[in-house]
Order: sequence, then structure tokens, then C-alpha cells
Amino acid sequence: MTEAAKALRALHVPGKPLVVPNAWDVSSARVFAEAGHPVVATTSVAVAAALGFADGHDMPTDVAFEAVRRIAAAVEVPVTADIERGYDLPPARIAERLAEAGAAGCNLEDSDPRTKAMVDVAEQADFLAAVRAADADVVINARIDEFLHGAKSFDDAVRRAQAYFEAGADCVYPMRLPGDQVAAFVEAVGGRPVNIAHGPGSPTPNDLAPLGVARVSFGPGLHNVLILKQLKKTATDMLDGGSPYRG
Repeated sequence: MTEAAKALRALHVPGKPLVVPNAWDVSSARVFAEAGHPVVATTSVAVAAALGFADGHDMPTDVAFEAVRRIAAAVEVPVTADIERGYDLPPARIAERLAEAGAAGCNLEDSDPRTKAMVDVAEQADFLAAVRAADADVVINARIDEFLHGAKSFDDAVRRAQAYFEAGADCVYPMRLPGDQVAAFVEAVGGRPVNIAHGPGSPTPNDLAPLGVARVSFGPGLHNVLILKQLKKTATDMLDGGSPYRG
């Protein structure tokens, strides 16, 4: 996976964001790869939902990593895995399981997946440093949940980002960072790689490029908004005896 990780890391260019579609199974991953995307990510929310589990470490560890393995084996582009906070595995084992699954990178959260409480910044930095020590190659995207589960403090989010970069993270991912704070956040972390999520009504990848963003992802949005929402409408329409293939 060394070459795949190098390729993934090299695509994180501030101001020229890597657009990373989030897959939930093999078929969706193949669609993204065949369309020409150079990287495919997984989304823990949608992977769990597709397999009958809730988000928040409800999915068994073996099931979670097997889903990543299947996706990585099905496409020829690097795969980066959303593994919440590691499914309670120690850092060295997280690195091993990622390598066994064929993942070139991962997302790791800084809030407790079950309680949603923020993890102490020093504790999270030590956790990330231990994953980095166990695998020098894996691309670590350190998620910052300050605006999701924390006090929504811009300064605290920046402090977390700086600590995570020092711990060995390649990119930081401030979930739900307000759009009008993105440029300031990128500047505050020294122009290092920042991942911003795009959803309905939020800045597009083209909007984020001039702000210095290096990566844009979609989380479970493609699955929840484009697939499930349309499927629910189709399912309702079918009750009226119409064709699901029309209109």
C-alpha cells in the first residue's frame, strides 16, 4: 500500500482540492472509480446503514474492515476508509487492520462515537501519533468535531488542528466548519491540507478551491440524499401502480 498512500498524499494540494466521493459498497465504489475519480473514500454512516447497523461503533469491527477490504479489492484507485474512532482497537492494531484491508488512508474522529463527547485534545493527539508510529505510510485525515459536538469554538478547532498535524496527521477535517470561516481556518493552520465536507447548500468544490482547501468529501450525503431520498419517492410512487422507470 506504500505507493497507493504516496499517490493519495500527493493529491492533497491546497487550492486544488481533491474531490473524494464517499462509497458505501462495491457497486458505488466502482461507479466512482470508473467515472475517473482518482480516489474513493468510504463513509461509516452509509456503510453501516447498508449492512443494517447504526453509526457510532455499532458495526462490528470485523464487519467494518471487511467492507473496506471488499471496496479496496474492487477498484484500482487508492481507498481511504472512514473508521470512526477505530472501533475500540489500539492504534497499532488499527494500522494493521487498515493495511490488511488494503486502505491507503483513514479518517479518525476526535469525539466519542457513542457518547458524542469530545476527546481531550492531548489524548487525541497521542492516539493519532501512535497510529502514525505504527504505520509511516497511511494517510491520516484527522476529523475535528468541534462544530459538531463541541462548543463550536474556532480557536479550539484551530488548536486541535495544530496538535493533530504535530502528531502526524496529513490532513484535518473540521466537520461543519461554517463556510465563512473556511479561509480563516486554512490560514490559521498555515495553509496545510484541510478537508471540507460538501452538502446541500454548502460551498461547492469550485467555491472552496480559492479558499485554499485541499480536499472535499461528501460523507453520507450521496447515499442519503441522492440515493435513499429518491428511492423512498420511487417506492411510494410504485404503490400507485406506476412504473418506477418513468418520470
